[in-house]
Amino acid sequence: MAFRGWPVEAVEFYEGLLADNSKAYWQENKAVYERCVRGPMEALLVELAPEFGEGRVFRPYRDVRFSADKSPYKTAIAASLAEGGYIQMSADGLAAGSGLYMPANDQLDRYRRAVADDRSGSALATLVADLRAAKIEVTAHETLKTAPRGYPKDHPRIELLRQKGLIAWREWPVGAWLGTTKAKERVVDLLRAAAPMKAWLEQHVGDSALDDKD
Repeated sequence: MAFRGWPVEAVEFYEGLLADNSKAYWQENKAVYERCVRGPMEALLVELAPEFGEGRVFRPYRDVRFSADKSPYKTAIAASLAEGGYIQMSADGLAAGSGLYMPANDQLDRYRRAVADDRSGSALATLVADLRAAKIEVTAHETLKTAPRGYPKDHPRIELLRQKGLIAWREWPVGAWLGTTKAKERVVDLLRAAAPMKAWLEQHVGDSALDDKD
């Protein structure tokens, strides 16, 4: 099945789930989820795989064991790509990202060292500036209020040092385009624009040598 975007029923499904996050609603509308929400995501992942690696759709069920919010279902569908990348669709629209989301301690240490280094850090600052000039948000899962231990508060790249990771991120609100191949084009454009920053992270940070945090 070729990717043709998400139909309006996909948005309506999540609008309904926001209003009634219950097993009854899910069971009554599961066929809509499979056909109009998950189906298009899986088709999109197949088409992205040659350039960005195999995709994996996240489970729609929330882990409520340690959460005060016991609503059982996620209010967005999300997927990751093997070569780096994240895609999310919800009642708010479409979003995509790429980068280092929740680094392990050894990754965070290498990231900070590379940011602090004049040569590699200056190169990253330029990449970040280019992304922001293209109206792509560059942020992190968590940002410290002050400089990390061992780094001066007046460092020229203190903003990047305070970030625990680095993500290129963009969101697009719901529109008629969501039900067309324009949705794929926007994801591809974001992932390609983020590729130089991703390459910097691969070169200077890499994978964690620590055990999986799961």
